[in-house]
Amino acid sequence: MLTVSPACVKCGICAEVCPIGIIGMDENGPTMLKNACIKCGHCVASCPHAALDHSLAPLADQVPLGDFPVLDADTAARFLRSRRSIRRYKSAPVPRETLRKLLDIARFAPTGSNSQGLSYLVVSDRSLLKKLNDATLDWMEEQIRAGVAWIQPYAHVVNHYRQGNLDIFRNAPHLIVALAPKNFPIGEKNTRYSLGYAELYAPSLGLGTCWSGFFEMCAFAGYPAVYDLLAVPEGMAVTGAIFCGYPLYRYYRLVDRNPLAVDWR
Repeated sequence: MLTVSPACVKCGICAEVCPIGIIGMDENGPTMLKNACIKCGHCVASCPHAALDHSLAPLADQVPLGDFPVLDADTAARFLRSRRSIRRYKSAPVPRETLRKLLDIARFAPTGSNSQGLSYLVVSDRSLLKKLNDATLDWMEEQIRAGVAWIQPYAHVVNHYRQGNLDIFRNAPHLIVALAPKNFPIGEKNTRYSLGYAELYAPSLGLGTCWSGFFEMCAFAGYPAVYDLLAVPEGMAVTGAIFCGYPLYRYYRLVDRNPLAVDWR
């Protein structure tokens, strides 16, 4: 699985960065100690001399960083703080290629043991979005009537949406639904990182996003109507969702949050 070129100086960096410690060093350079690779590509990416190749993380598929500049602290802070949950959208749909760019970056988010394991369903059909909206509200009303404690404070929200003929997706033109195998224990955690990347990248494409919390709660409960409407494949589960589109308004200031709470040991 490992291929070492004559450019190798036996520095041992590849062995040092391997997260599961399966690369060893001998007089010929790096060697695989056991077949348990997680395909993270650290070993190939960290070699200063491009002397290492790996069949599961090919050197040819890695993009050279060169002298790519790291954002200064102030710019990075403003970038992170400028993320907003967008709840008002233009009606224009986003081209499929732009949505593909958004999700292509999302797949590079960190995942436990490089497990990845996510796929995405993009809903753009207005009639289907309306049906998903109604199914979610139906589920919420069922929970309220059943006396489920945690949802009682949301009763006024359901009434607000029903009476005003409003949309829980805020009339966004697209809903992005993440899927993972039902037996995948960290599917939801991986999804949080992945869709978090999508949220951060979206403004660079002129897009806005927002977590679809009510829809997520309904889907996480396994509500059959939602699964049927989405035609979720057997053995798969919804692990997260955001809606997105072109923001109707822009924001001119950075909003503050609660003061930092930290303890030191």
